[in-house]
Amino acid sequence: MDDNQIKSYRKAGKIASRIREWSRSLIQPGMKIIEIAEKIEEKIISLGGEIAFPVNICINNITAHYTPKFNDKITLERDDVVSIDMGVHINGYIADTAYTIDLSGEYERMLKANEEALKNAIDIIKPGVKVSEIGSIIQKTIHEYGFKPIENLTGHEIKQYDLHAGISIPNIEVPYKWEIEEGMVLALEPFATNGYGRVIESKRAEIFSLLENKPTRLREARLLLNEIEGRKKLPFAKRWFCKKINPMKLSLILRDLVSNEILKEYPILHEKENGIVSQFEHTVMVVEDGCEVITH
Repeated sequence: MDDNQIKSYRKAGKIASRIREWSRSLIQPGMKIIEIAEKIEEKIISLGGEIAFPVNICINNITAHYTPKFNDKITLERDDVVSIDMGVHINGYIADTAYTIDLSGEYERMLKANEEALKNAIDIIKPGVKVSEIGSIIQKTIHEYGFKPIENLTGHEIKQYDLHAGISIPNIEVPYKWEIEEGMVLALEPFATNGYGRVIESKRAEIFSLLENKPTRLREARLLLNEIEGRKKLPFAKRWFCKKINPMKLSLILRDLVSNEILKEYPILHEKENGIVSQFEHTVMVVEDGCEVITH
């Protein structure tokens, strides 16, 4: 990794960290989630970053891939557990970070287990460590508190304009022999739950990414593809384009582009038994003797 890449990752991480801490004050009962997402995304741009993926706001049993829809009416309630997952990129070099706030005050122990699992995973990251060791320590830490990790969600390697590249970082012990290498950039994101410990897909998706820019007959589809082409593989939100394309027509266009394997969709994920879920995440650069947490 050259100096410019390292500088870009560090700048993205610094912005992401700053916004993560600033955004905590937005997580209050009565706040509309569309306003929270828009404020965070606007802040990313105002601080000199670019949006790596739509802000995810996951409440209670919703685990991943929920970004508000256009004119979303959902507001936070006093008994909600709210996870915010955000990403910043500089020249395609991404910093990914997440946190959870328990508005109910009932799940402090679960959030503590989740945060400790992330810390323990970071502590062992260095070249030569097997991903199975990382998964094992995450699983052990969360189990010790009496909760379960989400077994079918993982952390991930990050490369330029590619959020999920290369190896996956499991949240449970697995038989994989993959090893961490110097120069890798990794997003570590353990999830904890009081439920079953698995997620399942819903039928709805609000997040998409480009697979392949192929010819299409529809004028609005070509407009959309031209708009997102510069994002390369980075995900985008349906709501970003609802002011340019009629929302009903946009839904039809997205469905067509997904069926023709031009776009990939990211269905909203929820806990299998509707358990409450938390998430904490940092991005690290693997160095010679350990790792540098760029989102601290």
